[in-house]
Amino acid sequence: MRSGRSSLRSRQAGPDHWPGFVDALSSLLLVIIFLLAVFMLAQFFLGQAITGRDEALRRLNAQIAELGDLLALEKRSNVNLRENLNQLQATLSQTTKELADAKARASDAENRLGTAGISLEDERKISSAAQNQALLLNKQVAALRQQMAAIQAALDASEARDTESQAVIADLGKRLNAALAQKVQELARYRSEFFGRLREVLSNRSGVEVVGDRFVFQSEILFDSGSADLNASGRQELRKLAAALLQIAAQIPPEINWVLRVDGHTDAQPIHTEQFPSNWELSAARAISVVNFLQAQHVPGDRLVAAGFGEYQPLDPRRTPEAFRRNRRIELKLTEK
Repeated sequence: MRSGRSSLRSRQAGPDHWPGFVDALSSLLLVIIFLLAVFMLAQFFLGQAITGRDEALRRLNAQIAELGDLLALEKRSNVNLRENLNQLQATLSQTTKELADAKARASDAENRLGTAGISLEDERKISSAAQNQALLLNKQVAALRQQMAAIQAALDASEARDTESQAVIADLGKRLNAALAQKVQELARYRSEFFGRLREVLSNRSGVEVVGDRFVFQSEILFDSGSADLNASGRQELRKLAAALLQIAAQIPPEINWVLRVDGHTDAQPIHTEQFPSNWELSAARAISVVNFLQAQHVPGDRLVAAGFGEYQPLDPRRTPEAFRRNRRIELKLTEK
C-alpha cells in the first residue's frame, strides 16, 4: 500500500505540458489574425488607389472633350474672321480704285481747263467735287485699315489661344496615354498570372505551349480529326483551364474590361464536307465549341470571344506533316475588349 501511494505521488509531481501548448496555439492564432488584417487593409488601399486612378481618367477625358469643343469654336471664329478680312480687302481694293478714278477725273478736269473753252467756274466746281470725293475716299480707306488691323489682332489672339489649347490637349493626351498604359500593364500582370496558373495545371500535357502572349492547344488534344465536337480528353483539359480562369478573374478589378479570346486555326489542307465546306467553318466551329464549354463551366459569356482564322495564320509555313500538326490549334489570349 505504501508503495502504491508513492507511485501515485510521483505521477502527480511530473511536468505538465498543457499550458505551454495552449500558449503556443494562442500565439499562432494571433499571428494569423494579424496577417489577415494586414491583407484586408492592403486590399482596401489597393481598391482605393484604383478607384482614384479611374476618377482621374474620367476627369481627363472630360477636359479633353471640353478643350476639343473650344478648339472647334475657335477654328470657326478664325474662319469667320478670315472671311471678314477678305471682304474688307476687296472693299479696300474697290475704294482704292475709286480714289484713283477720282484723281484721274480731277487731273482730266485740270487738263481740260487749260486746253478747252469751258468756263473757269465750272471747272473749279468739278475739281472741288473731285477733291471732296477723294477726301471722303481717303477717310474710308483709313477706317478700313483700322478695321483690318483690329481683325488681324483678333486673329492673332485666336491663333495664340489655339496654340495654347493644343498644348493643353497634348499634355492631357500624354496623361491619358500614361493612364491607359497603366491599365494595360495591370492586365498584362493578370495575363502572366493566368498563364503561370495554366502551366501548373497543364504542365504534364504535351501539345500545349505558350507562343508570345497566347496559350496554344494542339487541335488533337481537344478534337478528333475533321470534328468540332470536344472529345473526353479536351473536356478534361478545358475544365482545368476554366478553373484557373475563374480563380484569376476573381482577382481582376471590375474596371479592367478584359475578355478571353479563343481563336480557331486549321492547317492548309482543304476540307470539303457537308458540315464544313471549308477550313473557315471548321476553325470557327471549334472556337465556338470551346467558348460554349467554358461558359458551361460558369465563365461569364460577356468575357468570351470566339474567332475562326482558317488556314491563314500559320505558325509554320512549310507543307510538311509536322507543320500541319503545329498549325492545327486553338489559341487563348487574355486581352481587352
